Amino acid sequence: MLKKERALYVDRELDRLYPNPPIPLDHRDSYTLLVAVLLSAQCTDARVNQTTPALWKLADTPEAMAEVAVDVIREIIRPCGLSPRKSQAIRDLSRILIDQYDGAVPEDFEALESLPGVGHKTASVVMSQAFGHPAFPVDTHIHRLGQRWGLTNGRSVEQTERDLKALFPKDRWNALHLQIIYYGREHCTARGCDGRVCPMCRALYPNRKSPVKTRK
Repeated sequence: MLKKERALYVDRELDRLYPNPPIPLDHRDSYTLLVAVLLSAQCTDARVNQTTPALWKLADTPEAMAEVAVDVIREIIRPCGLSPRKSQAIRDLSRILIDQYDGAVPEDFEALESLPGVGHKTASVVMSQAFGHPAFPVDTHIHRLGQRWGLTNGRSVEQTERDLKALFPKDRWNALHLQIIYYGREHCTARGCDGRVCPMCRALYPNRKSPVKTRK
């Protein structure tokens, strides 16, 4: 298959497997989604979902979170890892939202990326999942599968994002982001497939003999 043919096959097959992919992080609104995505850095969504109920019980708005001591936030989110940095970021961004955005999460990439603890991927998730703007956040699953499926050389996360955006229609970016994640978790895992095992890899490269070494 040519690259465009592989992309078309991936698009159709993932839409068949996951026609209505749910957002994996539990949240109530754009603010709680922003905090949950921040917590998911180097942590599983499952762990975040186990942790956030206690955090939302304590504070689920910027106004309430800004009044909570960083040490208290840190103790609650400790299971998610990197708790000193994440707790300070949550407290600081909550204060910025109050001071600069009337307590609302800004619907703007540049504004989001200026918040403490919020990088391009986090901003992309919030823009796509909270506000519906086309974005293609690249996590470890997407970066790995894009390479196994011959859709990118994986030279960098930024390159993978550019390559996938060029291959798929913009109106499919938001759903595909989630569909690839779900497929990566269920079928094409880091250790369970090497580019020759899962159904998608076998369909795209039926004659592949050697394992695919993916860039991190």
